[in-house]
Amino acid sequence: MPYSFKVEYAKIRAKEFVAECEKRGLNYHVSVGGLDSITLLLFLRSIGIDCPAVSVSGLEDKSIQEIHKQLGVIKLLPSVRYMNPNGTPHRWSKVEIIREFGFPIISKEVAEKIWTLANPTEKNAKFREGIIKQKYSSSRRVAQKWLEKFGGYANEEYGTNYKIAPFKVSEKCCYFLKEKPCDDWASKNNSAPFLGLMASEGGRREYMLKIYGCNYFGKIRARSCPFAIFSKQDLLQLALDLNVPIPAIYGTIERKEDGTLYTTKAQRTGCGMCGFGIHLEKRPHEFDLLKEKNPKLWHFWMYECCTDENGQKFGWARVLDYIGVPYLNEDKTQFDGVMQGRLFEENQ
Repeated sequence: MPYSFKVEYAKIRAKEFVAECEKRGLNYHVSVGGLDSITLLLFLRSIGIDCPAVSVSGLEDKSIQEIHKQLGVIKLLPSVRYMNPNGTPHRWSKVEIIREFGFPIISKEVAEKIWTLANPTEKNAKFREGIIKQKYSSSRRVAQKWLEKFGGYANEEYGTNYKIAPFKVSEKCCYFLKEKPCDDWASKNNSAPFLGLMASEGGRREYMLKIYGCNYFGKIRARSCPFAIFSKQDLLQLALDLNVPIPAIYGTIERKEDGTLYTTKAQRTGCGMCGFGIHLEKRPHEFDLLKEKNPKLWHFWMYECCTDENGQKFGWARVLDYIGVPYLNEDKTQFDGVMQGRLFEENQ
């Protein structure tokens, strides 16, 4: 459908969601992260829906945090791991979650399935069988190459001959650092979220949006995704139309000769040191940039953030080696040139 139709469609769906929330005695808010949801917040305000916006902003790039502050986004903290003896909360950190549950790699959906295979229970037996026997649709299956590298936990049960990685894998970072804090705030405030998700992003988001639609009211959860039918081009055009403040990490929105819109720097963002999609990124990827900006922190994350059962320290280097993602740049003149260009742009 044309852009103008999609914008009007989003407007109708957003207003329908507000009307239904009010019928049900629910409040509503916007869950904000990067450019997509920042654009959603300003879109809602432009059509007369002025509701609170929340975010665990501290996990985002500093330039995104600045925009959040400018727009009055309520800053949330990661979820509580335990209470200290003095009564103050100790909150989860990324390194604690990785040590406890494992590294976030490939995608959230694949990481969740690897975690499930590694932690079998009677309740998840059918789920595990579906993973190994590839019973899901092609878009929801774990690619065979990843099953071969991570599916060995079920070898005895299913007669397979897959490997077990020398590190744990999970999607728990997202849950403890982002999802649970936002869910807890929503529950406390009897509020349902607007989310800036688009089916065009693929993966779990596409699947869930196609199954449940733009506006969803379930027994436990409710949510609205007015941009569900948007493409990235639609989102960028709307950002331009609304004069959305663009966080520096994205650079600027420009147009190619063929009319295609793009951001001059990051195409999408997430938490720092997240491995979701890292196998698809071109270099320099986020690990490369961290090395240039903060070599000591890079060394910690790459080689020292975890300790294995033999007492040996390790980190993302072991993970990236295992999934075939390069992270060293010796004798890579072309890589160094690209890196210098990226850093020069950021410093400007």
